[in-house]
Amino acid sequence: METSEKLHNLRHSLAHLMAAAVIEMYPDTKATIGPVIEDGFYYDFEFKSPISDKDLPKIEKKMREILKTWKEFTHEEKTQKEALKYFENNEYKTELINEIENKDEKITFYTCGNFTDLCRGGHVENPSKEIKPDSFKLDRVAGAYWRGDEKNKMLTRIYGLAFETKEELENYLKLREEAEKRDHRKLGKDLGLFIFSDVIGKGLPLWTEKGTIIRRELERFIVDEEIKRGYKHVCTPDIAKIELYKKSGHYPYYKDSMYAPIKIDEEEFMLRPMACPHHFELYLNKPHSYKELPIRIAELAKLYRYEQSGELTGLMRVRSFCLADAHIICTGPKQAGEEVNSALDLIEYIANVFGLKMGQNYGYRLSLGDRTNSEKYYKNDKAWDEAEAILRQVLKERKASFVEAPAEAAFYGPKIDIQMKNIRGKEETAFTVQYDFVMPERFNLNYIDKEGNEKRTIVVHRSSIGAIERVMAFLIEHYAGAFPLWLSPVQAKVLPISTDKHLEFAGTVSKLLKDAGIRVELDESNESLGKKIRDAKMQKIPYLVVIGDKEKESNTMTVEGRNNEKLEGITPADFLAKLKKEIEDKK
Repeated sequence: METSEKLHNLRHSLAHLMAAAVIEMYPDTKATIGPVIEDGFYYDFEFKSPISDKDLPKIEKKMREILKTWKEFTHEEKTQKEALKYFENNEYKTELINEIENKDEKITFYTCGNFTDLCRGGHVENPSKEIKPDSFKLDRVAGAYWRGDEKNKMLTRIYGLAFETKEELENYLKLREEAEKRDHRKLGKDLGLFIFSDVIGKGLPLWTEKGTIIRRELERFIVDEEIKRGYKHVCTPDIAKIELYKKSGHYPYYKDSMYAPIKIDEEEFMLRPMACPHHFELYLNKPHSYKELPIRIAELAKLYRYEQSGELTGLMRVRSFCLADAHIICTGPKQAGEEVNSALDLIEYIANVFGLKMGQNYGYRLSLGDRTNSEKYYKNDKAWDEAEAILRQVLKERKASFVEAPAEAAFYGPKIDIQMKNIRGKEETAFTVQYDFVMPERFNLNYIDKEGNEKRTIVVHRSSIGAIERVMAFLIEHYAGAFPLWLSPVQAKVLPISTDKHLEFAGTVSKLLKDAGIRVELDESNESLGKKIRDAKMQKIPYLVVIGDKEKESNTMTVEGRNNEKLEGITPADFLAKLKKEIEDKK
């Protein structure tokens, strides 16, 4: 905690230092806000004339000059009237000051050197001694709307990196360089997996043939596995009447992130942001006995959410996505707890197939409700207590390490989030298992018990593989684009050394593999073998099959694996058997 607080204060102090340098170099600039972030800090400015990344070394140099003179931060308190007077020429600061509800509250200002800023505090005591001049670096310039609202003015944001030592900064830069090589947005483009089009719209990915192959393999894998485990796969519409989401309660809670209603024949429809109400309507199609429960309704559901433009990030956060969704109708809390445990079994199995390790690549978070917030959370303290206790007990019985996160639950119940780290170390929710005691009330989801009485159900919501788009982003980065054989868009490439002499036999080998279901390409170009191999390796194809005089005469092949494995004189039949075994095992 001491180290974390120290680093936070160091980064906060550097945000002030950067603002001081900018104002000194560009006196007509307006400073707005400058918070600490996970790898450093940023500050948003309104510049009269635009600046670019090329200007950052000059600002950095000025920061180091000023740093020598910064001995301590001093603070003073001002009334709201005094604060407004001080910042009368800065509408951004005055907006923040005017938002303070308690007009008698004293407002703190901090000064170091010649720079004074509106601030709550949290700085190093002696900047010139505690901040090492080589432990920070200005990183990049970006556009940012004031307070993240695209209706507001676009400002200039300067990002800075900061650590306690030069060595930590250098290590971070090396790790980031590796992360940039693995960035799914870059690899997706290099490997030809997906694109975005401004003509289609922001956050709406278009999948190429190769990207679609990976998606299809993931979808087949999860559907087959879920059917084995007793799920009933269904298909429901991407659109529904707005009344459905009002009934479920999603509309008032999530309407800002839903697409606007579409008026058809005097009725209002919406692109669905979730599939649960559709699945409940399927359940309500007929009465159900306790003997039928649990009923596991699953779907690869296309969903649509209006994410803010500034939050869209490659495939990680999009506006159109496909969720491996399911809703399990249970007789009560005991059965719901068992189903939550089974859902986690499935999720851990899937993670293991992908080569993801618990504690290293992903972990559990128990997301709890806030009983004091009746606007955000359904009011039923007893139900919340019971649901949270059940989820907590499931995790404890699994001997799973987990963290608890207050006020992160869905409005209808607590959940277990499977948090996955991307290549930059940032956590994202990949999969979720939720306990729901609200929807059964709103949709009147009942079953007939042993005595012939109607009883209320409990619903478990779960996403086994999460959103296909998001898991694709994770996997592209996890594998650095080198997908395992079963997921690779092209599993083998056949390379004849000479198109004149070897193409016919190469074509025979290629057809044999293709007829057996292997995704194979035949290189018919007149390029040299060296160039053919280089091009294929750039595409991270698992196996390269070389056909020359020796192979043609002996009806064999020379195979080079992506992991430097080399097989000489292997027959096409033996190679095919090897491929099938590796695909089946999902290594």
